[in-house]
Amino acid sequence: MTGLAVAVTRTRIDLSLYLVTDTALCAARGVPATVAAAVAGGVTCVQLRDVGATDAEFVGLARAVRRELAGTGVRLLVNDRVHLVAETGADGAHVGQGDLDVASARRLIGPHAVLGLSVQDLDHVAAALPAGQAVDYLGVGPVWEQATKPDAAAPGGLDRFAAIVAAGPWPCVAIGGIGAGRVAAARAAGAAGVAVVSAICGRPDPLGAARALRAEWDAAPGSGAA
Repeated sequence: MTGLAVAVTRTRIDLSLYLVTDTALCAARGVPATVAAAVAGGVTCVQLRDVGATDAEFVGLARAVRRELAGTGVRLLVNDRVHLVAETGADGAHVGQGDLDVASARRLIGPHAVLGLSVQDLDHVAAALPAGQAVDYLGVGPVWEQATKPDAAAPGGLDRFAAIVAAGPWPCVAIGGIGAGRVAAARAAGAAGVAVVSAICGRPDPLGAARALRAEWDAAPGSGAA
């Protein structure tokens, strides 16, 4: 382990039902209102993602979402824009394989904020191992075929997901093609949580959609409880 793997008191985060926002899918309802409804339905963590927004627009959106999350205990993470964690008041960030490296991201956000990392295969896990406790969790996927991220990798399936869970020390969140009927399978494969986009964003009833997903998670047996 490197010097980054020093025990620290980290912001606690419940990964069970993890919402990744999509501004276009949220459409007329808007991201803050969608987040508020989803949290009322059982979402436990929110990652704000809007690749088309300017930094100023992103900060404004993040602050609006934080207002909706006030008092709920639900954590807000920013996608990619590690440099905006402090300005937005977010609880941490999530980076992908093509984003800022983990060591640099951790230096920017400090020792106490949450940091997630996307991985698609065992090579990515092996490359992340030296980071140790600099990383708090992995986002693993896509597990199944998905349509919300055109540049995503090919789906790896549950077998690869389970292998990644076993290969590293971090809790793993399953993402990609997850909706009603697939939550239990992901939890049984070792997921510490499931991440969804279109299963909530853009739905006529985001509260009801979140409630159904949370009920499936809570009812499912598995070793990945948060």
